[in-house]
Amino acid sequence: MSESINNREFRQKVLKEVINSLHAGKSVEDVKQQFEEAFQGVSATEISEAEAALIAEGLPVAEIQRLCDVHAAVFKGSIEEIHKTDDQTKIPGHPANTLIRENRVLEKIIEKEIKPWLSDPESVELAALKAGLEKLNGLDIHYQKKENLFFPYMEQYGITAPPKVMWGVDDEIRDLLKEAKSILNQNGSELKAKIETLIDKVTEMIFKEENILLPMLLETLTQDEWKKIADESTEFGYLVDKVPEWKPSLEYQPAIKEEKKEAGVIVLPTGVLKTEELIFMLNTLPFDITFVDKEDVVKYFSEAADRVFPRTRSVIGRNVSNCHPPASVHIVEQLVADFKSGKKDQEDFWIKMMGKYILIRYYAVRNDNGEFLGVLEVTQDIKPIQEITGEKRLVSLEK
Repeated sequence: MSESINNREFRQKVLKEVINSLHAGKSVEDVKQQFEEAFQGVSATEISEAEAALIAEGLPVAEIQRLCDVHAAVFKGSIEEIHKTDDQTKIPGHPANTLIRENRVLEKIIEKEIKPWLSDPESVELAALKAGLEKLNGLDIHYQKKENLFFPYMEQYGITAPPKVMWGVDDEIRDLLKEAKSILNQNGSELKAKIETLIDKVTEMIFKEENILLPMLLETLTQDEWKKIADESTEFGYLVDKVPEWKPSLEYQPAIKEEKKEAGVIVLPTGVLKTEELIFMLNTLPFDITFVDKEDVVKYFSEAADRVFPRTRSVIGRNVSNCHPPASVHIVEQLVADFKSGKKDQEDFWIKMMGKYILIRYYAVRNDNGEFLGVLEVTQDIKPIQEITGEKRLVSLEK
């Protein structure tokens, strides 16, 4: 027992030393041997536990991200179980199978539509490269499923470090893709270097997903949890065609059975509503709402047919800090702190994306005594509202 504890402490010490070396400017090759010697024969799960311990000690997630390139260089052949296969990855419709199939699509885009330009920029038209980068935009769908479906279950099992680190790298890749597209017209060495870095990062992420993330998930998640992920994946879409509905071969019994109940009523100060009426009334609102309670736990979200941002039921019970990328989580935490202290009651943000003009509003929810109850998020596409001109009165319906 003491030997095991000492080994864990030693490995955490090595991780710190490797991070400090990278921070000081050493290359991946410089630290690769030190990392490999300390973690030879160690499962990916134990490495993630060591990283989680460092984060718990206060080491920033951004510093842990520096280890990602070292992981990718060392894991190929130096960690037991990392190439562990599971029949679930071969089952059509199973989320593990879909993840792998989508990775093959990303690899094909890189090989067929991006690398040819890198090999011979003079012969390959820039328009072809642009088309390839546009197709690579699909990785955002792939990453959103990972961040919103896989990560919540990992957190429930206490696996917190890998999701934070991986989400941070996902955002680095998104930024690299956006930057590459923004300098396409330059067609010079800067563009070439940016795209080379981009495809290296995407390729490394594919390796990490299949050889680090999936083994953890397959070892941890129950069949009914995989089934819920499969069912909710349609909320985000797919990079591959014809994803069949996965029907587990073993008898599938959800962990929480949804029992039929008689329609209840909700008594409110200004009226009484049947539960069904309340559910569909909230889902009919022309905007999306999400409520986070005073303990920072996501308690509710509306399910409109055309939500601005995808949301799945796996988010319920999740800490709100884990629902945001590492790069912006400190902003969310500060905003919540300002609401709790009474410094602020509202904050608005607005962004343009996907042809929409999105207004995101946050409100502190307080009772009659001013006690903080939680945060309400309201999201709406205001572009159609901004385009309204003139007048339309009720009497105009008679014409």
